[in-house]
Amino acid sequence: MTDQVKIMILSGVREQGKDMFAVQVNDEIFVLDAGLKYPDSTLFGIDLVIPDLDFFEQYGDQVVGIFLTHGHADSIGALPYILRQYDIPVFGSQLTIELAKITVKRENKRCKNSLFHVIDADTEIEFKDANISFFPTTHSIPDSLGIDVHTPAGEVVYTGDFKFDPSAAPKYRTDLDRLAEIAHKKVLALLSDSSNAEASLPNVAEQDIGDYVTNVFRNAKGRVIVAAKASNLIRIQEVLNAAHKTGRRVLLTGRDLAKIVRTAMSLGYLTVPKGLLMRVKNLKETPDEKTVILETGQMGEPLNSLQKMAKKRHSMITIHKGDLVFIATTPSHSVETIVAQTSDLVYRAGGTVIQLGKAKHTSGHATGRDLQLLIGILKPQFLIPVIGEYRLLEVHKDLAIRAGLKRENIFITKNGDCLSYDFNQERLYLTDPVPGEDTMIDGSGIGDVGNIVLRDREVLSDDGIFIAVVTIDRRKKKIIAQPQVTSRGFVYIKANQQLMRDSIELIKKTINNNFEHKKFDWTEIKQDVRNDLEKFLYRKTNRRPVVLPVVMEVNQNRHRAMQKRNSKNEQTKEETHHPVDVNKTGQRIVKKDK
Repeated sequence: MTDQVKIMILSGVREQGKDMFAVQVNDEIFVLDAGLKYPDSTLFGIDLVIPDLDFFEQYGDQVVGIFLTHGHADSIGALPYILRQYDIPVFGSQLTIELAKITVKRENKRCKNSLFHVIDADTEIEFKDANISFFPTTHSIPDSLGIDVHTPAGEVVYTGDFKFDPSAAPKYRTDLDRLAEIAHKKVLALLSDSSNAEASLPNVAEQDIGDYVTNVFRNAKGRVIVAAKASNLIRIQEVLNAAHKTGRRVLLTGRDLAKIVRTAMSLGYLTVPKGLLMRVKNLKETPDEKTVILETGQMGEPLNSLQKMAKKRHSMITIHKGDLVFIATTPSHSVETIVAQTSDLVYRAGGTVIQLGKAKHTSGHATGRDLQLLIGILKPQFLIPVIGEYRLLEVHKDLAIRAGLKRENIFITKNGDCLSYDFNQERLYLTDPVPGEDTMIDGSGIGDVGNIVLRDREVLSDDGIFIAVVTIDRRKKKIIAQPQVTSRGFVYIKANQQLMRDSIELIKKTINNNFEHKKFDWTEIKQDVRNDLEKFLYRKTNRRPVVLPVVMEVNQNRHRAMQKRNSKNEQTKEETHHPVDVNKTGQRIVKKDK
């Protein structure tokens, strides 16, 4: 049998987050990461976005495992929804697996612990036609790993989120020797992180970041409120170290933060000096100049919580004069506006703001130089830039060409693309696509909100809704009562009485016209009212609200009563024709004619 090797881009390109890729070797599929992304302002009411679950519906019996690179939501966030329906083994480092369990059990308390398997950088897992091994990488969370899939065509290497930092602590350091070993095996394809490809300046060493945080704490005159992602453990450790050095105590807020910190402490990934942490009840008795409040917010996102503090709506903390808000997480481009709005609210409340990202060039992702260095080490035959918006993928491509790769061997893909390897011609080519759409999570609904619903929500947010209610008697072909109209988010009714009166007259005219010229049909009469109102309202206001016609019939009960009476009459006739007797149990017995 001829070997088959495919690389599937399930999610995580031309966007930020929601990483999920797969490598197929003959009849086995290896899924690499299973992340989510948080919705932007265009996804009205959506809580989370995850990859297309139809992939598991179609290929689930071939998936032998999900292999995780690290414990951030963009790598593990889709697991609760996948494991809810499919019992697929999950492999990751010790910390990654513990964080994955926390994430899964938040949504699915019945998930089997036996599905989770802890591996490390020295682990190699043998499958029928492929082997999976791992290598340590530097990221903002310890125990991050890259993944190497050994196939009959060569190595397929997936970096996950990574960067190079020679000064990183041992638990965060990339193993360059291991990368050199992989390079000797012939790297077929490299799937490499593109998130920070535009950066021309090198990332500041984490040791320098730690010193900077300590100086910020030392110079602050009042409380320091730190906003950070709960899973950014390297930053959490630097905050704890700075607080200890400057004689401050730390209050942790947010359930996610407490769970993650406890887990990391129990595994030895966070060092917390005795007496450093305090409870809410200790806050009043601790001087402001001795206080650090570490805020991560719901699901690890701190900005909404900061806004609540500034608006005096937070359950525990209110920002007041003299507070310093230290935004310790470098925000992505998509939330820069929210950061600016949050800073404005903090200043209005009397506080001041320092952003780490403005003072220091820091990121958990590889710069352009890092990407070129990785290409130089691994010397891949093909490059597939992943994890990043489209422009970042293109920048990564240009960097790779300057590093010596051939243009035709670099693939800018989209979600759902599938690349197959031709052993005879030694080339990758696009083949039949795989499921690559978004699955949207809204409350408890998974995938039940599609483009049509989102389009309706967008229209409602733009121009509101206009409701028309009318009662008719279709037998007499007349309107029984004056139509009622109302609106929400469209116009202020008291100031637009004439518009409402004209709308009512239009409804009456439309329905009467329908009675006179058409055979009665519920769908058609509602459609006529909707069409005429939409045209009229746009002509008067240049707005297009959602028009919702409600047509009711006054004689519905009477029609039902007549049908019921007719049915009884028919039954009486039948019983007259077939005499009825009643036995001792009360059952009716029909005596048929002889």
